[in-house]
Amino acid sequence: MHVLILGGTTEARELAGLLAARSPATAVTSSLAGRVAAPRLPPGEVRIGGFGGAAGLAGWLRRHAVDALVDATHPFADTMSRHAAEAAALTGVPLLALRRPGWTPVAGDRWHPADSLAHAAEVLPALGARVFLTTGRTGLAAFAGLDDLWFLVRSVDPPQGAVPRRMQVLLDRGPFTVAGEAALLREHRIAVVVTKDSGGAATAGKLVAAREAGVPVVVVRRPPAVAGVEVAEDAERAARWVRERTG
Repeated sequence: MHVLILGGTTEARELAGLLAARSPATAVTSSLAGRVAAPRLPPGEVRIGGFGGAAGLAGWLRRHAVDALVDATHPFADTMSRHAAEAAALTGVPLLALRRPGWTPVAGDRWHPADSLAHAAEVLPALGARVFLTTGRTGLAAFAGLDDLWFLVRSVDPPQGAVPRRMQVLLDRGPFTVAGEAALLREHRIAVVVTKDSGGAATAGKLVAAREAGVPVVVVRRPPAVAGVEVAEDAERAARWVRERTG
């Protein structure tokens, strides 16, 4: 049996580990996008790079006799998720989306929902002049015209392309602690945080730190899920799904 896992998320690595430990007769290949210079590699075989769209992915599934496909990409990787659904439909390979739940505000949070990075940039000037931008290195062009604001930009690799003029880059990789995030807010006198609704515990510390400091948070909503695709919220459920599909 052969399972293809799309994505380098924490859940994708957990699933690859579970399948390797519990289903030794099942070959597992993890496919990473290649956007991070030194990714954390999961157990099993790993391929890096794109497929050339849905048709290219469908061809790969056929050539490599894939029995089950798991889309464990980042919740904001909507293009890849659509390609996975199209490829599954073309080949008849069962598809599961492994998606960690999004974050939910609690008492004390000062959240400002945004529909996109561009929308987040529109609401920022009214919230504060010193911004902790935690949306990754892609998409920074949306904030490049905000010359009156100062940005602390955190990413795994250095940003490229259009970026804010007044910016300090912090190269770091989660998980992040609440204490560490609170120290960053104090040290850089952060007035507002911007984040995508990625979910999970690894980067949730900034939300707690912002709540405790009374700092507003602009939260970019997730793109809509692909209709008709079954969803599992954690690696254990996904592993059960794989075992059921592959016997």
